[in-house]
Amino acid sequence: MNNMEDPKAIVLFDGVCHFCNSSVNFIIKHDKKDYFRFTPLQSEKGKALLQLFNTEDFGMDSLVLIENNSIYRRTTAVLKIAKQLNGLYFLLYAFIIIPRFLRDGIYNLVAKNRYKWFGKYENCMVPTPEVKEKFIF
Repeated sequence: MNNMEDPKAIVLFDGVCHFCNSSVNFIIKHDKKDYFRFTPLQSEKGKALLQLFNTEDFGMDSLVLIENNSIYRRTTAVLKIAKQLNGLYFLLYAFIIIPRFLRDGIYNLVAKNRYKWFGKYENCMVPTPEVKEKFIF
């Protein structure tokens, strides 16, 4: 996948964060429609995608979703991802009615403490052969 014409949604995540990597694995496990593709925010592809949307300033503490040529971050990205997952996770999208500043306040607390609470890798995640096709670099 080398361009934005592909219909897949792209999730950009902090590639060295244990919590973020666990979240990516969770999404992969529940993405039965094979809808999502992934790239670390630290990767050249991640940086290029943010630059394409003039959003280099998002920082490493924000989960980012690119879908239908639009970009979303933090809880809006999380809720839009949940909406696409198998099972009852789509019900979480109902939280979109909560004002973003409240949702993102909780998100920011977790993001600020994610390394302390969940740990950090020395390098970005290397996908296993079973899921490698879901990653773009």
